[in-house]
Amino acid sequence: MSTERFWVVGGEYSCVRFKTLRDGKPEVLGPFDTREEASRAWRRVSDATRSSATARYAIASEQLVLPA
Repeated sequence: MSTERFWVVGGEYSCVRFKTLRDGKPEVLGPFDTREEASRAWRRVSDATRSSATARYAIASEQLVLPA
């Protein structure tokens, strides 16, 4: 049996090329059990940083394999 978890990952980057995070490590929100929950968290953090051209967030997922 497998299941999926979702994370919101991102932060403020040093420039608009989005290669280097300003603080060196990403902001991580989650885990979320559904993509919808992650989408709501992504929307909140994206809206809060809308005025920053160097902020970027994405939804990442991971597959969990649970013992049968």
